[in-house]
Amino acid sequence: MFSFSLNHIALSVKNVDSSIDFYQKVLQLEEIENTASNSKTRWLQLSKSVQLHLIPRPNLTVTINKAVHFAVSINDIKPFIKHLLELDIEYSDWTDTLAKDYVRKDGIQQIYFQDIDGYWIEVNNDV
Repeated sequence: MFSFSLNHIALSVKNVDSSIDFYQKVLQLEEIENTASNSKTRWLQLSKSVQLHLIPRPNLTVTINKAVHFAVSINDIKPFIKHLLELDIEYSDWTDTLAKDYVRKDGIQQIYFQDIDGYWIEVNNDV
């Protein structure tokens, strides 16, 4: 059996500068050097060993639904929900009920919101 660890998530974005601003403001991610190339792709540190790569594709139309998302975990989700509200970012539960969190069968609380390109992000307290 193979053993894997997550290295990075890559998203195609219309405006890489605007996306960087969004992820730095909302998730408070630090930008790091793109060590792979001299392209305009920009990298953010998502966790100690995981990166978020934002690849500029200004003319690409991406079809997105909530089932295609990435999830991050946080110790206390309530201050993060307050942060979203202060930034005027709508969030919902899995069934699209606005301003509602959801507690899964296993007790994990989660919310969903979208970035400026429409990608879905789940934040949960599975730590």
